Amino acid sequence: MPKQKTHSGAKKRFKITGSGKVKKQGAGMRHNLEGKSSKVTRRLNRDVILSPQDAKVIKGLLGK
Repeated sequence: MPKQKTHSGAKKRFKITGSGKVKKQGAGMRHNLEGKSSKVTRRLNRDVILSPQDAKVIKGLLGK
């Protein structure tokens, strides 16, 4: 049986941390930033750790 290919969209959007958690860029930082306060944009700019249920699906797409 051949190996499963890595999902190209997922590998661009997610990173696996050293402890095995899945990280992604927070949503809401692409446009309409002038209407958001500096406090909000700082909060949105942080990376987000996915929940264990979502992380399991993403790890499957990444072949981990």
